[in-house]
Amino acid sequence: MTTALADEFESHRSRLFGLAYRMLGSAHEAEDTVQDAYLRFSGADRAAIEHPAAWLAKVVTNLCLNRLTSARARRESYVGDWLPEPVATSDGALGPLESAEQREAVSMAMLVLLERLTPAERAVYVLREAFGYGHQEIAGVLELGEANCRQLYRRAVRRVGEPETRFEPAPERWEELVTSFLTAARDGDLSALERRLSADVVWWSDGGGKVRAALRPIAGRAKVARFLAGGGPRFTGGLVFSPAEINGGTALVARSGETVVAVLVFDIRDGLITRVRSVVNPEKLEYVGRQLKRT
Repeated sequence: MTTALADEFESHRSRLFGLAYRMLGSAHEAEDTVQDAYLRFSGADRAAIEHPAAWLAKVVTNLCLNRLTSARARRESYVGDWLPEPVATSDGALGPLESAEQREAVSMAMLVLLERLTPAERAVYVLREAFGYGHQEIAGVLELGEANCRQLYRRAVRRVGEPETRFEPAPERWEELVTSFLTAARDGDLSALERRLSADVVWWSDGGGKVRAALRPIAGRAKVARFLAGGGPRFTGGLVFSPAEINGGTALVARSGETVVAVLVFDIRDGLITRVRSVVNPEKLEYVGRQLKRT
């Protein structure tokens, strides 16, 4: 590939990565997909590619569809809860996130909802919602009829439903609440933990069988508080916690030395923690670890 063509591909890389990540929920698979697209672009007849952006989007989408077919089988046998790989977004890794809707579209909660969809439904939904493709354009990407794409989109919208709107408190309030939550967990202070959790709080842990983690969601203030109070020293001991923008929202990153060992994504409403998604599977933390080392 000439330098000019390589530079042209690089101008599309970020957008292609954002597309692949939304399709797959996996940063390392998205990287591999973009690299496969690069190889196809480098070997293609350049004269036959009238619109590189559209050509590459089609290639990446179809590569993702192939990966999703095998990914579904792997996730059915996944140990414990499956959560998406966290991605730091302050550097624009997933494109501009200038509105609440754009941030919600890359949240862990939304990516989990997208797991309800078939590969074709997911492709139509992502291209329509995240990238603003019209149904005629989507039909061209997927090589399906326009009416079929419209039907797939309607079905996807019904299956995804209305996601909970993520509320981001003021930074100082977020820090105050999360810091006091960590202190209570470290001290094993059950009553202090309960005061910071909503009655219907849910805690998800994704260890993937690689590290110790709860295998099922823990629901309810008392159960979550007991879970954390019982493992407080193990949960916080020797770790350094710092805030970071993850998947469009503020999250806590836990490090042991230079290694990221956990990412905790909080949903907060009315001054209480309502949802926590904890990614501790070391394989899922490699990408965000590399990102954060560069900052």
